[in-house]
Amino acid sequence: MLTIINVVSTLSSTFTLAEIQASYYDNASYEEDSSIAKARAFVTACRFLLLKIPKTTAQGSGDSVEMNIQSIQSELSHAQTWVSNNNTANGGGVRFSSFEDFRT
Repeated sequence: MLTIINVVSTLSSTFTLAEIQASYYDNASYEEDSSIAKARAFVTACRFLLLKIPKTTAQGSGDSVEMNIQSIQSELSHAQTWVSNNNTANGGGVRFSSFEDFRT
């Protein structure tokens, strides 16, 4: 029997950039904690960051700062792969065959 778990996102469109960044940092330890929930929250935070952060900002003196969008995209991809490989609720995860009792 397949059980569907309804998961509600921890972020919404009303969150500020600082709150989204906090969620990104708070959930970045998903691998260390072996937490699917944290990994999913991290994926959501990455998506929000990609939408909310400016690619370039400039001040009146001519100084500009470029945000590393490529790094966030890479982290997003890694987290999505990690969820896919470790989500045992949806049949994912690493499995190994055993031929311990195999007879010819």
